[in-house]
Amino acid sequence: MQRYFKYLILATVLLSLNVLGSCSAFKLSTPEVQPTPNRSQEEALRLQQKGLQQLSQGQFPQALADLQQVLSIFRKIKNRRGEAATLKDIGQVYDRQLNYSQALEYYRQALAISQKIADKTGEIETLAYMGLVYYKQGSSSQALDLFRDALLISRETNDKQGEAKLLQQIGSLMEVKKKPDLAILFYKQSANLIANFRQKLQISPKITQQQSYIKKFAATYRNLSNLLFKQKRILEAQTAVDSLQVQELDDYLPGVRGKAKFTQRIDLLKPEQQLVNNFDTDISEIVQLGKELSKLQKIPTTQRTPQQEQRRQELEAIQRQVLKEFLQFSESPEVLAYLQELNRTTRSENLNPKLLRRLQNNLKRFPGNPVLLYPLVLEDRLELLLVTAYTPPTHHSVSVKRQELYNTIAQLRTALTNPASDAKQPAQKLYKWLISPIEPVLAGTNAKTIIYAPDGQLRYIPLAALHNGKQWLAQKYRVNNITALSITDFNQQPQSVKILAGAFSKGNYDVKVGSRTLKYGGLPFAAKEVDNVTATFPGSTKLLNSEFTEPETTKRISNYSILHFATHAAFVTGTPENSFILFGDGKAASLNDLRLWNLSNTDLVVLSACETGLGGQLGNGIEILGFGYVMEEAGAKAAIASLWQVSDEGTQTLMNAFYAILKQEKLSKAEALQKAQMTLIPNIIYEHPYYWAGFILIGNGL
Repeated sequence: MQRYFKYLILATVLLSLNVLGSCSAFKLSTPEVQPTPNRSQEEALRLQQKGLQQLSQGQFPQALADLQQVLSIFRKIKNRRGEAATLKDIGQVYDRQLNYSQALEYYRQALAISQKIADKTGEIETLAYMGLVYYKQGSSSQALDLFRDALLISRETNDKQGEAKLLQQIGSLMEVKKKPDLAILFYKQSANLIANFRQKLQISPKITQQQSYIKKFAATYRNLSNLLFKQKRILEAQTAVDSLQVQELDDYLPGVRGKAKFTQRIDLLKPEQQLVNNFDTDISEIVQLGKELSKLQKIPTTQRTPQQEQRRQELEAIQRQVLKEFLQFSESPEVLAYLQELNRTTRSENLNPKLLRRLQNNLKRFPGNPVLLYPLVLEDRLELLLVTAYTPPTHHSVSVKRQELYNTIAQLRTALTNPASDAKQPAQKLYKWLISPIEPVLAGTNAKTIIYAPDGQLRYIPLAALHNGKQWLAQKYRVNNITALSITDFNQQPQSVKILAGAFSKGNYDVKVGSRTLKYGGLPFAAKEVDNVTATFPGSTKLLNSEFTEPETTKRISNYSILHFATHAAFVTGTPENSFILFGDGKAASLNDLRLWNLSNTDLVVLSACETGLGGQLGNGIEILGFGYVMEEAGAKAAIASLWQVSDEGTQTLMNAFYAILKQEKLSKAEALQKAQMTLIPNIIYEHPYYWAGFILIGNGL
């Protein structure tokens, strides 16, 4: 079996190009241009950006004209790195137009310069582009030589991100070749590489870099989860989905991965680990052979000894054998035996007692026979992963395309934020997709609580506002949102209730949100709201308007179990510094500021007048999880926030009911919120979910 894996990586790189169909898959990074003080270089950079944008838009003649000007400038000022990068860009223009001979000519020129100035990144990238062109032309052996060289250089430079991307691409190839078990193996390796280097990497909080990172690596987790669901490997799928949630949070608020309660590595099963061990050993041998051949090829033919020439021919013969061997690889008896062993193992893996016990022990801490629901939004369907306290996990595939799902989410959110709208129709569609498939399990386990970890734009709508045609979900189930299971701490029990309440009820302030300045006025009912809240529990304290400042608040918080803020707050799609809580003195605290608070004695943080998705289109909802995580990171057990800015009077009514129930019945936070919502639903004034559904509980709802 070992000889088959010796050739795996090189051949799969080559073959995956046919699947990926775009040279952009090998785009590692644009080589940095050496800075010079003259204006010529500034002009070159401007034209280069313009040319690349035209290339991406398919405006080939315009792109070629601008890039030729860039090339002329770089040659004139003797900027060799810039010259090589521009030659490669021009090659891409011809490549996209299927003019392969011209593309290769420019790629060769770029490669020669990169090799001369020892630009390894440029060399790898150009070799990959050239290999793709040869493969498109049917010259497999020449393409293989080029990809071998690129792989050797990437190994020598220890590019872990590039390796993770490559493993993801190999997984994509295995999917297309109808080898899902092998695809899972490569996706797992990619995910674990990502987990390793993310722990050592400081990610900039700039949104463009976050989006670039998410776009680059989130596919590994989604593709892996997709295949695990299809293979009915449910517990492994749960780990992959949870890892995706943590990765998204870490992109939004760096440092999240290190706070997870358990490792984000995705375990390899025994046959998978054996395969990887062989794979890693053989790759090391291939690298050494490649280095040897590279040295021999650089010796001029007239200067080689007979022994060197013979060795060169032997090594090249090995390379010619690579593709032939791999074409037989996936159907070989050795691999078929591996797949049989893996199938036997994965069937038993779904009852893995260690992982299942960890999930179920968390659920048993909750009252109300809870279930854990992870929806995963995929391009062609919705996967629902369900774990109960006493039964094996299950999954349910729902045939709905992502775009249709997101359109319905947008319709429901619009209806929820307008009390004059009928929200039931989109609410029923989402109920059919999210709840109906799992209702037999909910009924069979007599579940009263749904612990919910929403994915993507599902984060913008409250599960409580779904409708089954007869009643709202809140009338049957209590809902406890979580950021990710590996982050949420269910071990700590609530303390006796003492409330620190702050309110902004008078005045007007301007708040800068990114590049915008927004005006906020005092909330007329906020003062009465905190009066009622603090009166309910002896020993509570209220801070109004000018008294309600961040310094005054932070010096008191350790003495109270609940913090209740009746003030404006916003979770903005974008960077954490754009999300804020407004204090009564007109100053705002960002999410990054809140990360510094000490909430270790806090059971609950309530923001009763916040909103999400401020001033823009829906993103992936990470800002909502970001707020919940920040509260947990600072030490709070849970938080309540609203997904839209509800009416001032309706909020006061809901909060009065919530605290009265919390005191009188000594219920869990999740159950008290549900009962408070149910007190508003029969009221003709507040029956629309606009008034009661927007408040969600995130974290430990005990």
